[in-house]
Amino acid sequence: MAHGEHHGEYKAPGGKLVAVDLDVQDGLLRDVGVSGDFFLEPDDALDAINRAVEGAPAAAEARDITARITAALPEGTVMLGLSAEAVAIAVRRALTSASDWRDHDWRLIHEAPQEPALHMALDQVLAEEVGAGRRPPTLRVWEWASNSVIIGSFQSLRNEVDAEQAARHDVTVVRRISGGGAMFVEPGNTITYSLYAPASLVAGMSFAESYAYLDDWVLGALGDLGIKAWYQPLNDIASAKGKIAGAAQKRLASGAVLHHVTMAYDIDADKMTQVLRIGREKISDKGIASANKRVDPLRSQTGLPREEIIERMIAHFRARYGLTGDRLTEGELTRAAKLAAEKFDDRNWTARIP
Repeated sequence: MAHGEHHGEYKAPGGKLVAVDLDVQDGLLRDVGVSGDFFLEPDDALDAINRAVEGAPAAAEARDITARITAALPEGTVMLGLSAEAVAIAVRRALTSASDWRDHDWRLIHEAPQEPALHMALDQVLAEEVGAGRRPPTLRVWEWASNSVIIGSFQSLRNEVDAEQAARHDVTVVRRISGGGAMFVEPGNTITYSLYAPASLVAGMSFAESYAYLDDWVLGALGDLGIKAWYQPLNDIASAKGKIAGAAQKRLASGAVLHHVTMAYDIDADKMTQVLRIGREKISDKGIASANKRVDPLRSQTGLPREEIIERMIAHFRARYGLTGDRLTEGELTRAAKLAAEKFDDRNWTARIP
């Protein structure tokens, strides 16, 4: 079969690589060829998949393509490392000129500890810089200068945080630009990172699919550390012993994706549940006496120092996708400091949803 002019690839977390080559003629998909290192029985199921995609409208959503493939599979088909959804996403990525991790010159930023509001501002500034093409895609590992609670863009401040307890424990409350839930942070007890990537990296994927895709490398890094972890929809990384991390994401109009994750290295569960109101609710809802049962930190699971875990995570990313050491530019720092003062340190932003 002649390969078409459009090529897309997708590797579902825990799955195998799926590649799709196709053409578009008169608004329909033609010359479809699916390939990859997956396992599929019976052998002619691959022809059935190709035929199912053939003739589909080029504008078809991934769910529509998934339905066509599912309906066409021979009875008793066995897929290992492959799914109808993975093929459909690869088709959408072929049609949207999606990029792969290794198409990019990834940079690493790992600076000295910074205050919470500056971290929020750096996330916005660096995502905008990547979107504008002034900065290559970047992995930033955070270091914290003080205790913090970071609430999601759409959360109610008073519903999430006990202001009196936050003041008592010297916890700075900031609001980030992405959605999701509140994160409790203490320097030395938390591992936080951000990815700033062009939208092409997640082209053809829904928000839910892109969460798992962008953190698949972390599951690999945790595997290297002896932790069998998985992605728990929508935005948690978990192991058999409990939740390890929570992710949040924001897609900017400039064409960039901001994806950031906070991982628990160690945790003062009592302090967290005093400061976070929602923590008390989640625990009481589940009839659990301690937050330690809900969040199992990396320290107890690995026995390794926080710094070593970070080093090994960075090494895993570098081996998988390539990574060059970098620094914040003077311009980026200046912009971020201004934005921190005018927006993220401003009560009007933090309490925009009281």
